[in-house]
Amino acid sequence: MWWRVTIISLAYLLLGAHFLRFDQHILAIIAICLPLLMFIRHSFVCTLLKLGLLISVVFVWAVTTFNFIDMRIALEQPWLRLAIIMISVMIFTLFAAFSTNGLNQKLRR
Repeated sequence: MWWRVTIISLAYLLLGAHFLRFDQHILAIIAICLPLLMFIRHSFVCTLLKLGLLISVVFVWAVTTFNFIDMRIALEQPWLRLAIIMISVMIFTLFAAFSTNGLNQKLRR
């Protein structure tokens, strides 16, 4: 179970670092504090964490990926490595979202 907590926390820290990079301090604080909800032993918390990660994949990482790739193509710079890195970040975040399922099963026992 400790690895699930670590992966979920890292995904939210990565999201917080992304928000901090673009001077969105409130969103960064929220993203960094969300893993602290895992101390609350309720199934709703697991659902909230999962939805937060899934929404971040679609509305943060995917949009950022398309914007960065578009910028690199416009500047006639290589973009394939950027695409691979950003897709890896999205896959990691999806893995973290699906890791919340195990937290729910531990709560039922």
